[in-house]
Amino acid sequence: MRYLRYAFLAAVGFCLLIVALANRGTVSIQLLPDEMAAYLGQPFSFELPLFIIIFGGIVVGLLIGFVWEWFREHKHRADARAQRREKEMLQRQVKGMKAEKAKGQDEVLALLE
Repeated sequence: MRYLRYAFLAAVGFCLLIVALANRGTVSIQLLPDEMAAYLGQPFSFELPLFIIIFGGIVVGLLIGFVWEWFREHKHRADARAQRREKEMLQRQVKGMKAEKAKGQDEVLALLE
């Protein structure tokens, strides 16, 4: 299974390399419309190869998805944390009750109960 995963990653890497080689031409990216950039006095534009824009868009999309899921799963993590605290509290109570019940008894008999 590990070799299958490595083969898949190699195929994806090869495809990304092909996309990068096919899209080496530079493009102009403007972060603001011309009117707003003129108002601010700073032209926010860059000349970058197209494959960087494509890969950057993929990375930004993945990051937005990961953050969205992290916020969405907050409720489940909070429930798990509360259940873990309750389990630990109940374990402490059971241990205390066993120790209280075994008080004054022979140690061997207390272990058997």
